[in-house]
Amino acid sequence: MRRSRTVALTAAAAAAVLVVTGCSSSSKSGDSSSSATNAAGGGANAATKNIVNASDKKGGTVTFEMKGTPDSLDPGNTYYAYIYNFSRLYARPLTTFNPAAGEEGNKLVPDLAESLGQPSADGLTWTYKLRKGLKYDDGTPITSKDVKYAVERSNWAPDVNSNGPTYFHDLLVDNPTPYEGPYKDKSGDLKSIETPDDTTIVFHLQHAFADFDYLVSAPQTAPVPQAKDTGADYVKHVVSSGSFKFESYEDGKQAVLVPNTNWDKSTDPIRKQLPDKIVLKMNIDQATIDKDLLAGNAQVDLVGGGVDPQTQAQILRDEKLKAKTDNAYGGRLVYLAINTKVAPFDNVECRKAVQYAIDKVSVQTAEGGPIRGAIANTMLPPDIPGHQDFNAFETKDNKGDEGKAKDALKACNQPNGFSTVISARTERATEVAAATSIQAALKKVGINAEIQQYPQGKYLTDNAGSPQFTEDHKIGLMMMQWGADWPTGYGFLQQIVDGRAIKPSGNSNLGQLNDPAVNKMIDDAAVNPDKAAREKIYGDIDKKVMESAVNVPLTYFKVFLYRPDNATNIGSTPAFSGEYDYLNIGTTK
Repeated sequence: MRRSRTVALTAAAAAAVLVVTGCSSSSKSGDSSSSATNAAGGGANAATKNIVNASDKKGGTVTFEMKGTPDSLDPGNTYYAYIYNFSRLYARPLTTFNPAAGEEGNKLVPDLAESLGQPSADGLTWTYKLRKGLKYDDGTPITSKDVKYAVERSNWAPDVNSNGPTYFHDLLVDNPTPYEGPYKDKSGDLKSIETPDDTTIVFHLQHAFADFDYLVSAPQTAPVPQAKDTGADYVKHVVSSGSFKFESYEDGKQAVLVPNTNWDKSTDPIRKQLPDKIVLKMNIDQATIDKDLLAGNAQVDLVGGGVDPQTQAQILRDEKLKAKTDNAYGGRLVYLAINTKVAPFDNVECRKAVQYAIDKVSVQTAEGGPIRGAIANTMLPPDIPGHQDFNAFETKDNKGDEGKAKDALKACNQPNGFSTVISARTERATEVAAATSIQAALKKVGINAEIQQYPQGKYLTDNAGSPQFTEDHKIGLMMMQWGADWPTGYGFLQQIVDGRAIKPSGNSNLGQLNDPAVNKMIDDAAVNPDKAAREKIYGDIDKKVMESAVNVPLTYFKVFLYRPDNATNIGSTPAFSGEYDYLNIGTTK
């Protein structure tokens, strides 16, 4: 657990914190009509700016398909953007993102709460009031205690729910005697979350945190009734607080959702509850998913990574198909993490050798070309506030520099090279292709890298995201793709570069960077009430991280999504990494 980092702000500074989040408690409820179009199809990239095929038509079945399996559909035990997005159908967090396209989709709106949070003058306390009349799918009332319990089970029980981030654990004041979580500590609860009545929840922070309204948009704040929590098995019987509930769930195969009859539209201004049924099919081959989308037999590729290279080529040759595609950034980075705990990468010069050896143009080609991403030289993507253009390891035309790489190998006492392992996700063909490109480039300078593939559903829990596993299996290099948890520098960087975020399972700081200077800069930015000053610090953090050579930025990832004619309410949202917003998708079928 992190040590306390208490910082008190003056009342004036804390008041400024309220302004810099870009939101107010009087925000509108998320009506996306201002960015909607009823034009059938809408044209190429139409859904990156407007809602395409806007409709209130009820009925039909909306089919989601995915390659592989999710880390979990348990809202308190997931850390993939596509499940954050999908889970809002059955799990309502305190706040969420406006169901709209483009920049309108980046706006925070109240969800389970009736308004955005009310901070205290010193910024150390945040209070939320729940909407009145909220019910679970079984008709029982939703209370603030259920929200508190949800946060406790997702942040204080890493042996049971290890997939998600640990922001709350790290930000909230701990008990005088450290809280062991709801499964172990039967005698007490977390004192830093108070529930003075059934509709009020109060969070007590170690230090002021300007992004707190963004933090509570995570599905970890979706309520969970303690009496219904079965720990690791809760995913089999998730109790719904959203507009849909689970009719059935088969692990690794399929989930079926149907309308929640106890959902009340008057308590929920942003959901439409359109389909009669939502089906999620798992472990479907990507080529099959693409064919089903083109044929209109599926409405959404859940993972949201875009069609495979073969389908991409087919679409780009056909203007009619191309007119039904959307190509967006969405705050995502493809990069290679270098494990500082696996020799010889504990030597920064060996890490620099990898930085210089990689041909980023070849990697970009393996991913599908410029349509799938621009060459990256920084950790912060260009659409995240704080991004600065710089290149710490410049090579000619971004194609690598064998001479500089070999010089770095000499400097790290490995003039003849060495052997290592690269990990990648089995289901992600372009990720494996990128790893293969990296393998070829490294071989030219004497670094022999064996590629080992692991399932995406376990990649961050059991494999690349398990420091012990990577050390035991000598995994020195790990393919990674990262999207902002929320659209700020903190929301992008903290979990992947803060050394105090490293955890034994579900770890996202794959290189295990733990630089006190970086950690302090993150703290300084988090409490700074000035938006411009915060953003400058995040740019400086990016430069400091690149000095360590622990991550190799490869491409600023772009999705290339196809939208079937029979899918309604389609909008690409940067809040969920350029994916379509899943909240109100319907069908004309």
